[in-house]
Amino acid sequence: MIRFKIRLALILISASVLLLFGYISSPGQELEAPPEPLPAPPTNVVISDDPNDDGHTTIVSWQLSRDDGAGLNNVMAYEIFRSTSPEGEFLQVGVMGKGLDSYIDRGEKEKTRNGEPNPRYIGAGIDYYYKMRAKSTTGTYSEFSELVVGQAKNNWYHTGKTNIMIAVLIFSGLVIYFITAAKRGKELYVRPIAGIDAVDESIGRATEMGRPILFVLGTGTAADLATIAGYTILARVAKMTADYQTKVLVPVNEPVMLAVAQETVKSAYMEAGRPDMYDEQNIFYVTAMQFPFVAAVCGLMIREQTATNFYMGIFHAESLILAETGAITGAIQISGTDQLAQLPFFIAATDYTLIGEELYAASGYLSKEALLLGPVKAQDYAKVILLTLLGLAVITWSFGWGFFKSLISTIS
Repeated sequence: MIRFKIRLALILISASVLLLFGYISSPGQELEAPPEPLPAPPTNVVISDDPNDDGHTTIVSWQLSRDDGAGLNNVMAYEIFRSTSPEGEFLQVGVMGKGLDSYIDRGEKEKTRNGEPNPRYIGAGIDYYYKMRAKSTTGTYSEFSELVVGQAKNNWYHTGKTNIMIAVLIFSGLVIYFITAAKRGKELYVRPIAGIDAVDESIGRATEMGRPILFVLGTGTAADLATIAGYTILARVAKMTADYQTKVLVPVNEPVMLAVAQETVKSAYMEAGRPDMYDEQNIFYVTAMQFPFVAAVCGLMIREQTATNFYMGIFHAESLILAETGAITGAIQISGTDQLAQLPFFIAATDYTLIGEELYAASGYLSKEALLLGPVKAQDYAKVILLTLLGLAVITWSFGWGFFKSLISTIS
């Protein structure tokens, strides 16, 4: 009996030692920590249409998670998911930071991509399903919010551009008023443009010298606005040369431009009552290549010793080459272009330069037609209005009132 008790005591002591040894040798073993609580999800998710889009945008708004900015499990971001069906695959379309409660989902306009449906496409009148979840600073995610559905709509009016509509209506009213006034015989004053006033003098000088006139429509195309404005000036020059019986040479770099230039000069000669003097050989095509065209025109200046050179239209790197060659021959030179990079060369090397919009105003200035002169006059009044608004914007913005500043920024 005594031996049994001794053995039992030894067994208990050994077990105690083993248990104690195991506890000491594994000090890092602790009880498993309880799972980290998840952040609260966003609530009251609402899908609405962007009122100023073309049917490819929705607005997602929500109420912030209660753990946003407070609590142990602070929210760091919100993830937005979208699908075309409740059971379909949801695509993450956006991530917004903490404290933000709306997201503009700007979908793509291409319905397919590489022959496959584009998952980022949003179209008008289609149901789109959204759900959200919050992400904590520790990397855990909340449960998804309730599934909500919404549509994008194709809106016909952009409310943010009402001021532009008002500006267009005002300008249109001015144009209609001045065209009507000009048709009724009212004299519309347009400020003198030195380059246009010099046209008559330069043509008269060429006539006295018995030398031809050169008219270059640039190296653009027949569809360029500056080239179209050049046709109007060409018509005026051609009509005067018909009256003075002076030859005008018009080299062009495009077949379409050739046809338009020939018709312009022919019509001007007929209007002047001298159709017999028209020679289509004086309006000719050279080449579409830029510098070969310039070389041919420069050679023409030297061979023909032109007395007056007109450069009206689109010009590029050749502007200074033409102007310097014309200056060597001693010709009077009148230039005009809307290319800002070339204006300094023309100003430096030609006698008169039509700067930018003066080239467009020249058509109304020369013809005195109501349909051309009315918009020129309306444009001047529109500039006065814009400059007045700009001045008011500077003054009022200095005092912290930004109405006129925002108005000018939107219009421009």
